[in-house]
Amino acid sequence: MSDDFGVPEPEHLSSMGGTEDPIAESSVRLALPAEADAIGQIQVAAWRRAYEDLLPADVLADLDPAQFAAQWRAALLMPGEARNRVMVALAGRTLVGFAAITASDDPDADPRNDALVAELAVDPEATRAGHGSRLLNAVVDTIRADGFSRVTVWVNSTDDVLRAFYTDAGWAPDGASRELDLYGDGSTRVKQVRLHTDPTERTELDLAP
Repeated sequence: MSDDFGVPEPEHLSSMGGTEDPIAESSVRLALPAEADAIGQIQVAAWRRAYEDLLPADVLADLDPAQFAAQWRAALLMPGEARNRVMVALAGRTLVGFAAITASDDPDADPRNDALVAELAVDPEATRAGHGSRLLNAVVDTIRADGFSRVTVWVNSTDDVLRAFYTDAGWAPDGASRELDLYGDGSTRVKQVRLHTDPTERTELDLAP
């Protein structure tokens, strides 16, 4: 996940060269399978930023965007449950962020009512433009429309910026925590805390300048 979602900029329409159909300068929509490569590249860039103080540089350098892209392509072509969704944030026609939503598989969750934001990432080169805010607002709107009554997300306990991004939108810790064993041998553990919100009563992030 990106560790800085910044202050949003105003949204409006612009024309390419003044003659073509106008396109939204900033928008969010469902992802297309053809966008899997861009999603994979953004995920790797965001993970390298998020884990730069936790993992060796050579491990981060070995993250393969093509491998991530293949997994996203498969998920987009065969999403499984209807409520599994991938959404993308666009700056004009350029994909700058994405989010993945699914029913929660946490041991204490009710998958009929509890959704999980499995991933929300913004290209580190496109932060401080409101794309994370637009993504999160669209994600919660979609979760509410899909009939979920609760949504959660896991964040690294040391990522104060990302936690503030969610809490500013009305999310709060629910007391759950976990440790990820990144190598499977206990040598590198990352503690995460779980945040939650009620999608029917959530606070929309301000998109005013």
